[in-house]
Amino acid sequence: MTGSDPTAVVIGLDVGTTAVKAVAFGVGVGPRATASRPLTLRSGPGGREEQDAPAVATAVLDALADCVADLQGVPVAGIAISTAMHGLLGLGDDGRPLTPVATWADGRAVAQARRLADHPADLHAATGTPMHPMAPAAKLAWFREEEPELAATVHRWVDLKAWVLLGLTGRVATDRSSASGWGLLDLATGDWHPAALDAVDVAADHLPDLVDPREQLPLAAEPAARIGLPAGTPVVAGAADGPLGNIGVGAIEPGVVALSLGTSAAARAVVADPPHPHDPSLFCYGLGDGRWVAGGALSTGGLAASWAARALAPDLAGPDEPGSGPHLQRVLDLADGAPPGSGGVVMLPHLVTPRAPRWDPLREGAWLGVGRRHDRADLVRAALEGVARDLGEVVDRLDRLHPVQEVRATGGAFRSALWQSLVAAALDRPLVVTSDVGGTALGAAVLGWWALGRADDLGAARADLVTTGDGVGTGHQVRPDADLVAAARSSRAHLDDLVARLTAP
Repeated sequence: MTGSDPTAVVIGLDVGTTAVKAVAFGVGVGPRATASRPLTLRSGPGGREEQDAPAVATAVLDALADCVADLQGVPVAGIAISTAMHGLLGLGDDGRPLTPVATWADGRAVAQARRLADHPADLHAATGTPMHPMAPAAKLAWFREEEPELAATVHRWVDLKAWVLLGLTGRVATDRSSASGWGLLDLATGDWHPAALDAVDVAADHLPDLVDPREQLPLAAEPAARIGLPAGTPVVAGAADGPLGNIGVGAIEPGVVALSLGTSAAARAVVADPPHPHDPSLFCYGLGDGRWVAGGALSTGGLAASWAARALAPDLAGPDEPGSGPHLQRVLDLADGAPPGSGGVVMLPHLVTPRAPRWDPLREGAWLGVGRRHDRADLVRAALEGVARDLGEVVDRLDRLHPVQEVRATGGAFRSALWQSLVAAALDRPLVVTSDVGGTALGAAVLGWWALGRADDLGAARADLVTTGDGVGTGHQVRPDADLVAAARSSRAHLDDLVARLTAP
């Protein structure tokens, strides 16, 4: 380990869809200070799911300022950044936003995504990004076709990482990990892919500069004063939130899967090289240092339970608690009372535009096999089992790339024993449920600690910042229940049979 002041901390900045979190980590002490600010996701016509870019910038500065103030003078070695993938916004020549941030959940670019999926260059294989409305490539094509006058005024198209770096450093740049989620980055060269750029009619100089995830940019004077740090403090570009989630839970070697279950869900594993032959059900994004992260993301994760609380069981909410924790727990208890396999009901849990394991933006959610014998408890449980089933299918596909030796799980949904048992059964393998303290902010901090020269590699950096006493990175094992495993297998086979009969000529 190198570096000077042993008391210094690194701040992991996690800019997501619903919140900004700033968490300071130090050697042997875990999180030293934590601050957060909420973000608002706005829904609009045609599948729009957007963030206000200036509000994001303000939340970033406020969260960092609160975190630094809470440190009470502890020296900050640097800031390292995680941002949600797949966002897109247009900037004018003065650097001001001309559009909101079209987030990963934005579903307006269905037609463009389907057309790009059929491109003769096989852009998914070349770029690692499934051609889906979430991809900035598809969003760019949508703006070109549906709002051409606006698109013509855009000077630079950027993602959320570039927007955050612009606010902190004045540089319009994104890291290659975040850029690998655009559908425009050539996995082989690390540069923008010429055929992909041609397909969406955009020039490379209208996109962010590309930097390594370990690149250090100096904190500019104005944001430094706002935050309470010296100008020039290193800002490490960092990586995308998905790959950094693997670092956060310690899944940084092949064979260890990071599984997250929050509002959405994902299963990801580090691989030495992009998968060959190409698996059309998996993404492949960069992490840096010769590491790649392959996996699949579900648009519906814990959302299945909160949706069921609102749509199927509003009567279970007490006064002033619709959608609250107690309300959600009653709905989970309701589902827990239904039989394994939900009495033969199966659900395609596509409550928003679906992604893995079948990247079809036109696929809609449905219950199948419903009869008079069923009640809402069966329907709710079928929704949860559907999410678990899809996660199990993604992990099965990762197992074909490299034998899966361990699954490390994190996310707020895993506070529920029911979610734990259903996912373990769908995977038919033990699940190590880890603390979500720090989350992707921890992954960013670990990458930043390494980039700042404070550790020799990612593993050593994580060992520095994770302590056994703070709950970060530790966990307990959930072994699959034999009866639930049998029910999960039966439900998967039953779903295949029902779909085959519905689609038969």
